[in-house]
Amino acid sequence: QVHLVESGGGLVQAGGSLRLSCAASGGTVSIATMGWYRQAPGKQRDLVARITSGGSTNYVDSVKGRFTISRDNAKNTVYLQMNSLKPEDTAVYYCNYVFGEHNYWGQGTQVTVSS
Repeated sequence: QVHLVESGGGLVQAGGSLRLSCAASGGTVSIATMGWYRQAPGKQRDLVARITSGGSTNYVDSVKGRFTISRDNAKNTVYLQMNSLKPEDTAVYYCNYVFGEHNYWGQGTQVTVSS
């Protein structure tokens, strides 16, 4: 079992920044594909950013140039740096771990961007 604990969410004004953290236990982030997803009330859960074991990244178009996903293998932690936040970024953000057929989710952290 892989346990993922997100942190770093909160309330921020439009244009501000937050850094989300996802600390993993029971699994190794360096060999997994790690992703950040978000879900707003009444909407589906969507991929925001992903980083593979090889270090390649991809982002949903709406966050390109503003968000950066990164990984600290020594800390077994994945981050999502969010800059120039917009009200449309408001959602619960979830960390995702995929290794082979194993797929795990964190409990989520709330990000609220005020206008």
